[in-house]
Amino acid sequence: MKNIFLILISVFLLTACGEECYNAPLPVVFEIVNSNNENLISNGNLGNYYIEEENKGKIELTKTSDNKIVLENVGAYNGTKNYTFYSAVRVFNFSIESSEFKGGCNGFQINKLSFTGIAIDVTDENGYYKIILQ
Repeated sequence: MKNIFLILISVFLLTACGEECYNAPLPVVFEIVNSNNENLISNGNLGNYYIEEENKGKIELTKTSDNKIVLENVGAYNGTKNYTFYSAVRVFNFSIESSEFKGGCNGFQINKLSFTGIAIDVTDENGYYKIILQ
């Protein structure tokens, strides 16, 4: 009887502790187009491209099947970080402002993206940012 009681208490304590969970920030996705709305990756005009985090070096990028760029592992911090996009066509700067997620789980959320640069226009599309290089 004593063993059954100890087992039940152990099971209760293990199930009473909530599961730990983590909310990663949503991915940041760019589509780079020209003023005619032609994707510069698919038409080959963008050439080599990369993004650097200020004082940290290059960040990991993934190209999607529809020629968009996914920025990997950005936004998991409190505060603002600055980035620079480099390509044969244009160089521009942007910053990502993030904060802790205030919900049932730990994590981070991206609050704001800000873009600066000469001859660029950015629109917030459904799930990605369309960057128009003039």
